[in-house]
Amino acid sequence: MGRQETELFPEEERRVYSLISKSNGITAREIGRLTGIEKKAVSRLLVSSALMRELCYQDREYRWHAVVRQQAPWEGLYEFSGWYGTVGEFLAEGEAEWLARLEEGCARIGRNLNDTRGLIHSFTDCRKTMLRLFEDLEEMASLPFREWEIVFELRMNRARWIRIYADVLVITPGRVFSLEFKMKDTVDPEEVLQAAKYAPYLEILFGREMDIVPALVLTGAADLFEYVPIGGSDCVLPVCSGDMLFNVLNEYLGFLQP
Repeated sequence: MGRQETELFPEEERRVYSLISKSNGITAREIGRLTGIEKKAVSRLLVSSALMRELCYQDREYRWHAVVRQQAPWEGLYEFSGWYGTVGEFLAEGEAEWLARLEEGCARIGRNLNDTRGLIHSFTDCRKTMLRLFEDLEEMASLPFREWEIVFELRMNRARWIRIYADVLVITPGRVFSLEFKMKDTVDPEEVLQAAKYAPYLEILFGREMDIVPALVLTGAADLFEYVPIGGSDCVLPVCSGDMLFNVLNEYLGFLQP
């Protein structure tokens, strides 16, 4: 699918947010000087934009900061993640330890765990699929995948202006794979839309240097890999079974020779 262009956020907002996210704190005056936007316009944008309200904050010295920095390691991302670390760290944890940390993280970020039985089953099903992916990568590709970063249960709705939810993020050099998991075996157009929904917000969060690749993973299916139209648009989204997730990454990273 590649990058999704979106009109949700004007270019001016994107420029200001990107500048804030790559700084160690910056004033409205400095933002105006570096962007060429009038200070009054910058100040108005900082207090009125939903993007700024959700993803930025001002300190006592009137300097603006982003809650997540647009550079690896993604400082601040942990605060909104049920589980966040490298793939190597994920692979080193047993299921019980990983699940305990994930549950603790979900409680920290406000992820509702009331439906414990079904939710825990979905968590472990997701973990099994990701383990299989990295086993396939170990066998079939020469990649430093243990250095990649992985997020389980990203939930960002701090100021209730912007909602960014994702089941799993796999962060590779230059790309973020946003994976929506369903324990089903058939493609539902509404779930395709759901998988694509947060890509524009993730593009803002991670910056233009990172290509956001959303995908729908149906863990009840087998030998499935296809591109499905997103709603009535010309854009398509990769849909795969859990055993074919390896192929989604290959489509974009190109690590297998034809």
